[in-house]
Amino acid sequence: MAEVYQNEFAMVEVSRFETESGARLHIRDLGSGAEVFLDPLELAALCRWKHRDFAPLVDPSGLHSAPEPDPDQV
Repeated sequence: MAEVYQNEFAMVEVSRFETESGARLHIRDLGSGAEVFLDPLELAALCRWKHRDFAPLVDPSGLHSAPEPDPDQV
């Protein structure tokens, strides 16, 4: 079952993905379609980060989003 999380900068879908070597966390950016599959070791590593470690990665000033299509043109 997928969950969607969003704020004014991003919307992501998070779900569990089963592989032969174990479960992965599947995260998909609904804006760009980019996705990642994280294993438990990678998730544990994220838990050691502090908010300041994420700051350069999530600075919205460098993000470029695609314009939404006009519903009347679709």
